Amino acid sequence: MAQPGDVILGVDPSLRGTGYGVIEILHKGKARALAHGVIANPRELSLGACLVAIHDTLSDIIATHAPSCAAIEQTIYVQSRLVAITLGCARGAAILAIARHGIPLTEYAPKAVKAAVTGRGTAGKTQVAVMVRALTGLDTTPAPDAADALAVAIAHAGARAPHGIPRRAPRRPITSPDAPRLGHPD
Repeated sequence: MAQPGDVILGVDPSLRGTGYGVIEILHKGKARALAHGVIANPRELSLGACLVAIHDTLSDIIATHAPSCAAIEQTIYVQSRLVAITLGCARGAAILAIARHGIPLTEYAPKAVKAAVTGRGTAGKTQVAVMVRALTGLDTTPAPDAADALAVAIAHAGARAPHGIPRRAPRRPITSPDAPRLGHPD
């Protein structure tokens, strides 16, 4: 269960733009963004150099903020085997940085992350970013990859605290008052 003072690292892995977000759980389950950004690796950088940059940057963030746990977005759909392999390498660099610091790691499907933050598993990047801004008290909307990483951390906080980070109730069908109800006389 997420407790006040818990610090959670969220990661949205990608070779050229790994998003990261660090949140702190405040009183009554509210969250505050401590840090967020994108590890931007230019196209000229080799695969190995990109992986080192992801690992080293996340290691620095972990050393600075000392998260008690971390969460990373799962890979669900990719365009090709080459993209899957490259994304797997980026995830591996991120997971290695987290594991080297002995931090427990949980994975979340993208739809679960979106649902935790917006109430809809099919929400777009803009909607996720706007909700992340509202939930963390940021003054500006974060870049999409950073917003996704913060959303992963928020989803983890919500999964750890049943009464913590606000989660939207499942949508129920709305019926008109005069619609017949099953099992009830008209």
